Amino acid sequence: MTKNVALSVPVASDIDVAGVSLIADLSGALYWEAQRLLVVSDLHLEKGSSFAARGVLLPPYDTAATLSRLAAVISRHDPRIVVALGDSFHDRDAHERLSSPDRDAIAAMQSDRDWIWISGNHDPALPSDLGGAIASEVCIGPIAFRHEPTGSFGEIAGHLHPKARVATRARVTERRCFASDGARAVMPAFGAYAGGLSIRDQAFTKIFGAPDFTAHVLGDNRLHAIVASRCY
Repeated sequence: MTKNVALSVPVASDIDVAGVSLIADLSGALYWEAQRLLVVSDLHLEKGSSFAARGVLLPPYDTAATLSRLAAVISRHDPRIVVALGDSFHDRDAHERLSSPDRDAIAAMQSDRDWIWISGNHDPALPSDLGGAIASEVCIGPIAFRHEPTGSFGEIAGHLHPKARVATRARVTERRCFASDGARAVMPAFGAYAGGLSIRDQAFTKIFGAPDFTAHVLGDNRLHAIVASRCY
């Protein structure tokens, strides 16, 4: 039997991880106001061109669209630090395929702020010519930012591209989401062409232990907090 879940549940405008309050932006970014730190995950820049090279033709606009959304989030929060949480580039050579306007867009976003590229499984050898620092992970206070989740306390990770499938009275809706239990969080993919993995997948059970964590679902105008066990 399909479980109906009303999306008119209380708004989830922030997410607490290890006692730190973070603003969950509707774009899929997290903002740590006390540190003026913005974190995004899995941009997968140049995924379209990567697929095209293998004969799978996709409109070549994903990088521009992703960077435009990122620029809007940066303008909204004006962070002092930006952390790109791994898989910023879809493959090892993706940065070489960036257009001049896209390179300029990245440089403009980096201006007057610290920028940290965290390496991911798609981009383990990050380029040194795009500005910013390169790291395998970053720890600030009780929070550890890394690409692949380990389930550790205080961890904010990406990699899994969480999405939630929810049945409303009118239809079935599938959306990207943050996954968090208050001790750790997995971020949604930010990239325009990035896919998603159901939060009911065993990969999330390994991290959270049981499906009683919360899916903070990205709605049209706000986030919706839904217990993962009520999704399918």
